[in-house]
Formats: sequence, C-alpha cells, structure tokens
Amino acid sequence: MGYAMSIVSNVSPLAPKNFPVMHSISGVRFATANAGIKSGDSEDATLILLEPETVIAGLFTSSMTRSAPVIDCQNKIGINVANTGAAIIINSGNANAFTGRHGELAVREIIAELSTRVQIPVERIFSSSTGVIGELLEYQKIIDVFDHLVDSLHGSKIENAARAIMTTDTFPKGSSVKVSSSGGKITISGIAKGSGMIAPNMGTMLVYIFTDALIDKNDLQSIVSDLNEETFNCITVDSDTSTSDTLLVSATGKSGIQVTKNDLDFREGLRKVMLDLAHQVVCDGEGASKFIEVSVTGAVDRKEAKLHAMSIANSPLVKTAIAGEDPNWGRIVMAIGKSGASADRDKLSIRLGDILVAEDGWVSPHYKESDGAAYMKRQRLNLNVDLGIGTGSARVWTCDLTDRYIEINADYRS
Repeated sequence: MGYAMSIVSNVSPLAPKNFPVMHSISGVRFATANAGIKSGDSEDATLILLEPETVIAGLFTSSMTRSAPVIDCQNKIGINVANTGAAIIINSGNANAFTGRHGELAVREIIAELSTRVQIPVERIFSSSTGVIGELLEYQKIIDVFDHLVDSLHGSKIENAARAIMTTDTFPKGSSVKVSSSGGKITISGIAKGSGMIAPNMGTMLVYIFTDALIDKNDLQSIVSDLNEETFNCITVDSDTSTSDTLLVSATGKSGIQVTKNDLDFREGLRKVMLDLAHQVVCDGEGASKFIEVSVTGAVDRKEAKLHAMSIANSPLVKTAIAGEDPNWGRIVMAIGKSGASADRDKLSIRLGDILVAEDGWVSPHYKESDGAAYMKRQRLNLNVDLGIGTGSARVWTCDLTDRYIEINADYRS
C-alpha cells in the first residue's frame, strides 16, 4: 500500500510577510516540474544546473538510517572532477529512505539518465529526496520530466525551487545578501525546506546555498563546517533528526573575486544567510505559534552551555508551557537538571527576557507572576539562563509545541 503525504495549507503565523528579493547567481540555473510524487498538482521535482569550475561543499545527517540520496552525496562530495559542470536533482513527497536496494537503484537510475541529458559526469550530480520514509520512490516519474526540466532552466527561478522542495512547510524559505570584499561585490543566495523532524546534527532537512565567489573547495568546506555549528546545528523543532538532512553550498567563481577561509566579510555574509534560513525553519516548525531563543551563559564551556540550551529547547514541558503562555519557570529548572551538564542550583539565575525570575536557588523576591504572564504573550521570546560556574555560552532557537503539531503528524501520510 502506498501513502500520499499530506499538505499543510495554513501559513505559519511566524512566516515572513513576503518571499525575499533574491539576487541571481551567475552560473546557476533552476527548473521545476510536477512529477506526480506529491499528491495534487504542486511541483515536486527540481533541477539545479551549475556551470563548470563550480566547487561544492556539503554536510549531511548523522542518522544511522540516512537515505540513499544522502549516502550517494556523501560518497561524492570529496571528489574533484576538473572542468565539468554539476547538477542537483531534488524530489519532494518521498524521502527514498529505508527503501533498501530499490532506493539505491532509484538514485543510480535518476543520476545516470540525468548525466546523459545534461552531459555531466555522475560524480558531479547530487540528489536529494524528502517526504514519506519507507515508501518506494517511483523514480521513472522523475526521469519522465527531465526534458521539461532541462528545457525550462533559468537563473531567475530560485523561488520556484524553494516552493517545489516543500513538504509540510507552510512557506518557501529564501535568503540573499551582497557582500563587499576587497575585490568587489560577492553575491550569496540560498533556499531551505524544513518544518518537522528538525533536530539537525549537520543542518536542516534540505538547504542549498549559492555564491559567485571564487574559493578553494577545502576553504569553502571549512567555512561551511564552522558556520554550521552556530546556525543549523543550533535549531530544533521536535528533537527528531531527519534521515535526509543535506546542506550543499556551491561557489561558481563567476564574480572572479577570490576569497579564502580567512575572509571575514565573506564568512559573515554566508553566516547571515545560513542563520536566516535556520531561523525560518524554526518559524515554520509544525504548528508553531512562538519563536524562542534560549541563551545560556556562565557554563563550564560552550559544549556544556549548548547541552543545557538544547535540553531546554527540546523539553515538551517547556514548549507546551510556552504554547499556553504559562511562565512556568520551574520547567526550565527541570530541563537544566536533566541535561547531563554541570550546574549548581544556588548559583544559577533564570530570566524571561529581562525579567529576573529565579536566583540563588529560589524565586527572585522581586519577581511578579503578572510580569511573567504578560511577557509570555509575546510572539518572540528569550529564555536566558546564567549558570554562574564558568565562561561558556551558547544560543539555540526553537518553537513552541501546540496541538497543531499532533494534528499534522498524526495525519502525515493521509
């Protein structure tokens, strides 16, 4: 029996008002089509074509049950094939995960056929799939739209691509910046999809970022790996790590402006795009009504600070209290205690925004419940914890947990 993935129609209240203006990247073209993988008439196949000399960096899920496309990408990301273009083929509606030999066959067949159509070596074709796990991918449907995809490639269709990779997402996610460097202007633009099954151990579910900077592949990989630790690896929606997480960053070099891993302007521009996309994924968390930043300071080190922060951000009790606009700071205390990182009850303090709630092992004598209740009505919240035992700090981002999350995921395959 096959299952169709349900489509979520109500746009998140945290969504941006509009899809951003996206600067085109020389050397990158996009095309989308309806291959019939998702139910309905929405587009679900995306082709991205990259010109010769493009270098690609990537990060992938740490899941031990990762999908066939992820395994294939991991095997290719370190290969250097000179003077050839590259391509990325994406389908939504079916994750092609836990599909055994059929899943591997699907990847091989899709890539082999696309290689013939676009005259690019199979080693330079990357694939991604997202959607229902454990269902055989009808890959011929994707192959059947290759002619349409190849014929309709255009540099301006990045928003179409952002929409075609959506599953339970309620809005397309994009981010774009221009960076001033010593050699001139560099452009960076990216798209992402992600809504549920978000507790990345690399990035979010699917992220594709493009730049016209001229950069060595190893330098690009180094920057992406570093920045990932303070962006995509610092978000969570529901504590579940996807089988399909893929982050690909492609640099076409078409600007002619050389940068290295030590170029602070380029690094900051890429950080902005990655963090913006990461935040948008949180804002589209399934059923989300509130965006939450958890900040931990005074920990033994950064690693322990992040353990505390993620414990708070992943706690169903903390997240449901926030959904109900209940300033139940005792649940934050609980999450700190269970994190496995060091803490001293009598040294930690907790703030809701700027409101001091607890200190010295007890509720603050100046705290008023009415102040906390009023703060919790905001759409964007800051939970601030200082452990008072060191200099380590970390920030992570999450959303609340509402009954809508249950509705979406209880009905995911219908």
